[in-house]
Amino acid sequence: MKPLILIGGGGHCKSVIDVAESAGYRIAGILDRPEEFGKKILNYEVIGNDGDIPKYVRSAEFIISVGYIRNPDLRIRLYDLVKQQGGQFSTLIASTAYVSQYASLDEGTVVMHHAFVNAEATVGKNVILNTFSNIEHGSIVGDQCHISTGVMVNGDCKVGNNCFIGSGTVLYNGVTITDGVIVSAGSVVRRSISIKGVYSGNPAGLKIRG
Repeated sequence: MKPLILIGGGGHCKSVIDVAESAGYRIAGILDRPEEFGKKILNYEVIGNDGDIPKYVRSAEFIISVGYIRNPDLRIRLYDLVKQQGGQFSTLIASTAYVSQYASLDEGTVVMHHAFVNAEATVGKNVILNTFSNIEHGSIVGDQCHISTGVMVNGDCKVGNNCFIGSGTVLYNGVTITDGVIVSAGSVVRRSISIKGVYSGNPAGLKIRG
């Protein structure tokens, strides 16, 4: 098992550190903004910035530890940068999480504490499955999504790429959400969403288009 380089040193990084430690990984350091060089986040030093990625592509694997609130662009840019430099991603599963042997997780995804991924669920690249989220049987979560704390994705749902599903949201069984949708915390998605935008409420309705 290669050591980890975490990219991004904000609040989400602290949660990722805890997940990585619980899964038995050694963290070699953190890449963050140049002005953060030499600082420590929990017990780990900021050893460079994203321009230093090529130094570590042979000796370590990467995890994007930047959070995603409202906009995935930075996470996507950093993911693409690592791939362009020939880097490899790990997939992290917290010691208290459950991932079915019949489920599939793609590279760069982090499954936080007490999250569940049940049988025949499929989760894409560079996804955050945050604390106490639940991805039920047969559901699909696309690339570069953040399924936030306590979200319930019921069976046979499909969440497109680049989506943010806010804390405590419930997706009814079998709904489909198109790419690039934001669903505000505490919403209930009773019907499929085919128009990109910001949704909220119970039932979840379109508040901001695009």
